Amino acid sequence: MTDFTELTAVQLVEGYRKGEFSPEEVTRAALRRAEEVQPSVNAFVRLDIDEALTQASESAERWRRGEPAGLVDGVPVTVKDILLMRGGPTLKGSRTVRAEGRWDEDAPSVARLREHGAVFLGKTTTPEFGWKGVTDSPQAGITRNPYDVSRTSGGSSGGAAAAVALGAGPLALGTDGGGSVRIPAAFCGIFALKPTYGRVPLYPASAFGTLAHVGPMTRDAADAALTLDVISGPDARDWSGLGPAAGSFTDVLDDGVRGLRIAYSPSLGGQVAVRPAVAAAVRHAVEGLASLGAYVEETDPDFADPVEAFHTLWFSGAARVTQPLGPHQRELLDPGLREICALGARYSALDYLAAVDVRMELGRRMGHFHETYDLLVTPTLPLTAFEAGAEVPRGSGHHRWTGWTPFTYPFNMTQQPAASVPVGVDEAGLPVGLQIVAARHRDDLVLRAAHALYEAGVAGVAPPPYPTAVG
Repeated sequence: MTDFTELTAVQLVEGYRKGEFSPEEVTRAALRRAEEVQPSVNAFVRLDIDEALTQASESAERWRRGEPAGLVDGVPVTVKDILLMRGGPTLKGSRTVRAEGRWDEDAPSVARLREHGAVFLGKTTTPEFGWKGVTDSPQAGITRNPYDVSRTSGGSSGGAAAAVALGAGPLALGTDGGGSVRIPAAFCGIFALKPTYGRVPLYPASAFGTLAHVGPMTRDAADAALTLDVISGPDARDWSGLGPAAGSFTDVLDDGVRGLRIAYSPSLGGQVAVRPAVAAAVRHAVEGLASLGAYVEETDPDFADPVEAFHTLWFSGAARVTQPLGPHQRELLDPGLREICALGARYSALDYLAAVDVRMELGRRMGHFHETYDLLVTPTLPLTAFEAGAEVPRGSGHHRWTGWTPFTYPFNMTQQPAASVPVGVDEAGLPVGLQIVAARHRDDLVLRAAHALYEAGVAGVAPPPYPTAVG
């Protein structure tokens, strides 16, 4: 018997094409899995069971006629509850957002998936307004790690990562303003891509401005390429979106890495203390890239940690998103969010522009770096998943989530494409992620390198054990 929850989107579409199974069977299996794991991991804020089954039935009829609507017709998808999806509220993890309203508009990425026949299972959890690198909120509670429910799923797209890892839909939409698809992907053992800024249109615009990207979270790189082929089309509502992609991302997957120039930076020039198990898993995967014909050099990009400039941009954005709230509503906010909003409100326009200057210089440096190297490879994170319900690991000395994510947020500042690839586990069986970064507009190179690792058996980790509720 085929376990439909173990199949990738590419495999599902091929099965539909051959008539081996139907979107209705697959959707029922995905919904059943979502309901089974929800009490343990809390990945969803809403499951749209009746609507999903209706969409699956319509998809099955299209496949019976041999007239699929698009590239992902009948594939179950989840959507992070930051992105609009018509038919229900988008609460953004906040008790300050009212559920009442028309809610009759899709975000651009959701609209493209709907046009291609995707089946929407529901909305996944996020911290309030996506503000931090773990997923817990006053509105939805704590989202837990599929490999160990006492630990965090990461964030801010933590619900999406947990859902994909546990088989509750092979495709998920997440958002990433400082690592928010890559962090939970690394913690939950899945693949995630932050595309070049503007490659996937975003509407409404994020309060975090041009730091915020929309990206696919999937089982592997092939599914991410398929999803990017669907969601990367321009949308008139996004003034900063890019024009059409030059071609299909799926079509170039098999071009491999032979001849690519890859810079391997294990610690950003000694700036980051990386746990030994993480470092070892990443180094092994880098050796795999070399064995596949890439030219690998251990070297570091030339930049200092831009965290203070990132904080200026990030905290200002948080202050802006909560600016309309009155005193009573502010009391409903996550205390950590309330704290950074107060900091952000104190910055001047000159402070903000100084941070933009840092960002522009970082972009210049990385542009120059990629004249020599096609790809940069680092750990996604210096550690594996820590205790759930905390913004920072206990005893770490960090105050904010940016203290333990130094490999991710710099590449939101530069708007480069970056992916997290699962490449092993630590001594506790928790997944380790490797990050692949390319120059702006070279999403194809990121996907090619990641796919080569999957094809060589270097990427991918065993699925998580069936989670049980926290005692």
